[in-house]
Amino acid sequence: MKVKPKHAFLALLSSLAVCLGVTFAVSGSASAANILTNPGFELGTTSGWNCSGTSSVVSTPVHSGSRALSATPAGQDNARCSQSVSVKPNTAYTLSAWVQGSYTYLGVTGTGTGDKNTWTPGGASWSQLSLNFTTGASTTSVEIYLHGWYGQPAYFADDVNLDGPGGSPTTTPTTTTSSPTTSTSPTTSNPPTTTTTNPNPGDLPKHVITGYWQNFYNGAKALKLADVPTKYNIIAVSFADATTTPGAVTFTLDSGLSSQLGGYTDAQFKADIKTAQARGQKVILSVGGEKGTIRVDSSAAATNFSNSMKSLIANYGFDGVDIDLENGVNATYMAQALRAIHAGGGTVITMAPQTIDMQSTGAEYFKLALNVKDILTIVNMQYYNSGAMLGCDQKVYSQGTVDFLTSLACLQLQGGLRPDQVGLGLPASGSAAGGGYQAPGNTVNALNCLAKGTNCGSFKPSTTYPTIRGAMTWSINWDASQGYAWSNTVSAGLAGLP
Repeated sequence: MKVKPKHAFLALLSSLAVCLGVTFAVSGSASAANILTNPGFELGTTSGWNCSGTSSVVSTPVHSGSRALSATPAGQDNARCSQSVSVKPNTAYTLSAWVQGSYTYLGVTGTGTGDKNTWTPGGASWSQLSLNFTTGASTTSVEIYLHGWYGQPAYFADDVNLDGPGGSPTTTPTTTTSSPTTSTSPTTSNPPTTTTTNPNPGDLPKHVITGYWQNFYNGAKALKLADVPTKYNIIAVSFADATTTPGAVTFTLDSGLSSQLGGYTDAQFKADIKTAQARGQKVILSVGGEKGTIRVDSSAAATNFSNSMKSLIANYGFDGVDIDLENGVNATYMAQALRAIHAGGGTVITMAPQTIDMQSTGAEYFKLALNVKDILTIVNMQYYNSGAMLGCDQKVYSQGTVDFLTSLACLQLQGGLRPDQVGLGLPASGSAAGGGYQAPGNTVNALNCLAKGTNCGSFKPSTTYPTIRGAMTWSINWDASQGYAWSNTVSAGLAGLP
């Protein structure tokens, strides 16, 4: 059952408070009944709560009783529902809630001893979030809140509980407002430490450009591998394909691309890999992409993945692998596979996670990067197709801006990656992505901001990162369609970095 007042008088008082649009709190012991208004949404409305975005009370799914909250993030709104409640100073409280859905947060602000929050990546079943806090010497009210995450589907919440004594009764309406810029970030864990020095191959320059070469034709300019300009230091061939064996991959030169190029054979492709490598470029095989269905979620699948990649590296002469799995990774088993690939000759290890995948060190992609930090070359996060995201200063920034690039790169740097392992991934043109394209000059400005503290937007990192690695683009082919405007601009900008 849902938590209900112990006495009819308390139930009447709670209902009266909702009708009047005010919050009443009743003093009690530390084990008093829940002091929140409408904690289980049994009133059939969000009365007592201040919710942004699209929110409603639903009859399914519910954790208990007959009602629960449903709230859907949209755009720059993370569907925050908050409630102000009277508390006593210098008192311990426990806050908890049952939640369902992806990336759901529970937190408290205004405690006088520091804001606190907890979160879960979530899933299809109910899980309980819980945290403890102690109020400050002059604290008489706090705000508790729930919210989802940008670009994620609706979350559900039920049985929200604030256990502790209420403060003095008040008739102040609960009219607190919320803003996306006040959202709290995921709780970060301590990144693993390593004594290993820079693992990057010694013949790569200090600052690099990575580009994806399309092994398919989609309207962007078709290119033979040897046609890729030397401004691109790392060429990621897109993509390896899944097989019927769990975890295993294969690669075949696309017939449609070959036709566009007047007949491009496997032998010519292999020769072009050697040509690029002779010019100092690294050629790696990318796994995944938007529609990639490769899953490495067991030890057996990890072995299948690493063995098939090592076979392709030996057959084609690839220098390594790029992980661009946009439908989820398993940090444990993919790390197992990458270590085997690295030991087997795949010395260049890169990743291209989506922005949401690097918002917290607790996310699987971030955990994967930290798990293989000692052999990791670069993480080229995709700063596009993502809407708004939290930066390391706890503010929300929109894609398409310098601030978006610098504040999100800062998250990775503060989360444990070395500066030489962080690259900025951008589309080469407006046609290359659904959203987030910005002029290549912005990429240069962001790199200067991170490396030298110059050309910043409104966000400026607290320190500089002179060894910031560089930038990545999707794709070389879309860049070629624009006369290489992206790589020409960015490569000139890299030359000006420390």
